[in-house]
Amino acid sequence: MNTNFRHMKYKALIIDDEPPARSIVKAYLKKHQEIDVVGECANGFEAIKAIKEKQPQLLFLDIQMPKVTGLELLEVIDEPVQVVFTTAYDQYALKAFELNAVDYLLKPFDESRFDGAVEKVLGKLQSGQSSNNTNIEQMQNENTELLERIVVKKGTKLEVIDLNHLWYIEAQDDYVMLYSEKGHHLKSKTMKYFEEHLPADQFVRIHRSYIINVDKIKALEPYDKDTYLAIIHPDCKLKVSRTGYKKLKEKMDF
Repeated sequence: MNTNFRHMKYKALIIDDEPPARSIVKAYLKKHQEIDVVGECANGFEAIKAIKEKQPQLLFLDIQMPKVTGLELLEVIDEPVQVVFTTAYDQYALKAFELNAVDYLLKPFDESRFDGAVEKVLGKLQSGQSSNNTNIEQMQNENTELLERIVVKKGTKLEVIDLNHLWYIEAQDDYVMLYSEKGHHLKSKTMKYFEEHLPADQFVRIHRSYIINVDKIKALEPYDKDTYLAIIHPDCKLKVSRTGYKKLKEKMDF
């Protein structure tokens, strides 16, 4: 290995809602001169701001955190970054390893195990691999758990959309637009992802361009032959395909 790499400094951010867990990671990193801890965050809201300001190359990230999980945070990060997961929950471990995520530290982990993860991530960084976001996105997509909320980024801040406040989702090429009581937000996910991860008893794909919250439908109006309009409010009417209408009939009493 080129010894010049050993003189490089990589900025790291520690993100965990438990102070003792953050302290352990910081203590274990002291002997790793190549890594400079530029901040600690107790939640995703602090983290999104710190990532923007500090521009770290590496995150030590807990997955299960209140308000915003580690995976939800990664969904809205635009900056390229390597990730080492540190968590007490192992349901994601197998998938993380299958996808060759940098590493997955299952709490409690010892210093030897931690050192191995650091060497692995340094190898990635020194070889010029600035991000493992593609693998992480695949892990998110293949996670079969249903969504309970949706996290979006507004400027440098995070917003959490409760599913009960979500009106509908509209296809926007490789993105989707989320419409809710908080306004509209563009998100880098597919319609297929939301169709598979939203509760089927509440959300229905009514058209190739729309997924709607059935609780927000005020009325259905005929549009033309075999198609209808779903009325959310007078200024919001969504086209319903014939297949979408059949799905709605199964969910609603009309």
